[in-house]
Amino acid sequence: MPKNKTHSGSKKRFKITGSGKVLRERAGKRHLLEHKSSQLTRRLTGNAEMAPADAKKIKKLLGK
Repeated sequence: MPKNKTHSGSKKRFKITGSGKVLRERAGKRHLLEHKSSQLTRRLTGNAEMAPADAKKIKKLLGK
């Protein structure tokens, strides 16, 4: 039987914590920041936890 491959795009975008939660970066902080308010860009800083339904799909892609 061949081995399952990890989804390359997913492993770059998501991280699984020791307790099994899936973390993601917030969208909207890559470019075109000049017209966005400082309040908004600060709010987009840091990692967010995935919703449970989505986390299940991501874990499958990562082979966890």
